[in-house]
Amino acid sequence: MTPAEMADTHKAAFTQSRPWSETEFSDLLSNRFTYVVGDKSCFALIQVIAGEAELLTIATQPDHQRQGLAAQVMSAWHTQAISQGAGRAFLDVAVDNTPAIALYHRCGYALHTRRPGYYKRSDTESIDAIVMQRPLP
Repeated sequence: MTPAEMADTHKAAFTQSRPWSETEFSDLLSNRFTYVVGDKSCFALIQVIAGEAELLTIATQPDHQRQGLAAQVMSAWHTQAISQGAGRAFLDVAVDNTPAIALYHRCGYALHTRRPGYYKRSDTESIDAIVMQRPLP
């Protein structure tokens, strides 16, 4: 999967906040601690450092949503993170992203903390992030 394909999927999936650019994906993938799992229909970008994994982003093309792809990609990135030595996983999610929060709960994540005003919306409104974590495996 190329950074351009990742940017296209991210743009289609992220309509309430600024999608990431091809350059941003390219820069992230040049880091030896960053991995991508999935394909242009649904992918996750993760970073594994010092025994901890972080979900940087996950995106599913709108016409592929509600088909279980994100759950499959979550499982795949957990497996990737474990193979890279991670024992714990973290992610951030906007408090109003109820489908993602439900997915993360199904994947074993629990609330860790909250980041006030973390996400900027297109109308300059800010929204809190929930930081979630779970042990791996």
